[in-house]
Amino acid sequence: MKTIIITIVLACTLAFMNAQDAIKTEGTTITVTVPVKTDTGEIIVALYNEATFMKAAPLEGLRSTIENGKATVVFTNIAPGDYGITLFHDTNGNKTMDFEANGMPKENYGVSNNVMNFGPPQWKDAKFTIATAPIEMEIIL
Repeated sequence: MKTIIITIVLACTLAFMNAQDAIKTEGTTITVTVPVKTDTGEIIVALYNEATFMKAAPLEGLRSTIENGKATVVFTNIAPGDYGITLFHDTNGNKTMDFEANGMPKENYGVSNNVMNFGPPQWKDAKFTIATAPIEMEIIL
């Protein structure tokens, strides 16, 4: 009986590992380009799903230096689904978005779909859907 249980657990584990490998190799890419007025600092970009958007750590975060007035990051092996992106221009290199005492951001920021509202970004405005084709987007600060 013990051997049967161990065999079943091992088979399930191998199936799960193979499924994870399939997800990784079948994902697509999201290329984000950000035009910037100055080459100082860096752009910090975060990829979210609905459950994590502005509530928890991003699914993935990337940084890019700014060269010739633009920064580019590429998220790879992204499974199909709905996502949202937020980013900011880290002008002072502290890797944190800085705010005024009244809560207003000191550093420029952007959101997927380039929707800028008064107040923090909202999932319904920022979300976009990816399938299997690579996506390229430009986000304005």
